[in-house]
Amino acid sequence: MADTAFQIQYRQEFIAGFEQRQSLVRSTVTTEAQIKGNQATFLVADSGSATAVTRGVNGLIPARADNLNQFTATLAEWHDLVRRTSFNIFASQGDGRAIMQQTTMGVLNRKIDQDIITELATGTNDTGSAQTGSLALAMYAKTILGNNEVPMDGNISALITPAFEAYLMQTKEFASADYVNNKPFENGMTMFRWAGVNWIVHPNLSGKGTASEKCFMYHKDAIGHAADLGTLSTAVGYDEEQDYSFARATGFFGSKLLQNRGVVVINHDGSAYAAQ
Repeated sequence: MADTAFQIQYRQEFIAGFEQRQSLVRSTVTTEAQIKGNQATFLVADSGSATAVTRGVNGLIPARADNLNQFTATLAEWHDLVRRTSFNIFASQGDGRAIMQQTTMGVLNRKIDQDIITELATGTNDTGSAQTGSLALAMYAKTILGNNEVPMDGNISALITPAFEAYLMQTKEFASADYVNNKPFENGMTMFRWAGVNWIVHPNLSGKGTASEKCFMYHKDAIGHAADLGTLSTAVGYDEEQDYSFARATGFFGSKLLQNRGVVVINHDGSAYAAQ
């Protein structure tokens, strides 16, 4: 006789689905905590590539003006609102309120990254036609920045796709103990430092998994990001009249390309590592 009346056990603790939940990019750009208004203006100041001069025949030192440029980031409001009835939360598996809070913050953090990445993509310096990741390609991008007088002061970052990282892992200069102290195959991380650059493996770059991936190498001072931290909201509440709970994440922020020569678009072919 066949067994019958089996019991199904449902695990109450939920398992988070795979998605980006935190901003990976915001710390790599110049940020401004906007307090009031819908615009934040960044001042970029330099000498305008001036050269030293000698005293004139009249005995005076020729004077010049500094090169001052203002760039404005316009803030916009961004929201994510998730709502569930009390019965839905009661009857569903897992902690419904905790799920709402976790997912809504993830949505807002992804938007922060995409806002910054959109500005990075407006840069006009690139590495030419798409090619697979290599030491040569990484150094090519870094050399472009060097030729543009971008300081190698520890504030250079690179956003790369998982495919680009996969190619780097096969490069001895990246993975061999003869060249580096870290062990990338043993200590896999989303963020790491190599060749004087802060590398971030980002899962949501344009064209990921294709022959036209867009990766970036840039200086912190090349991109400005303004956010009104005073109004950053992660509200959680309950409506008694309609008997539903909600979680809402709200942020006012905007980004702006400040110095084009401080950004390099790395055109990468990641198609060999796409799912079959």
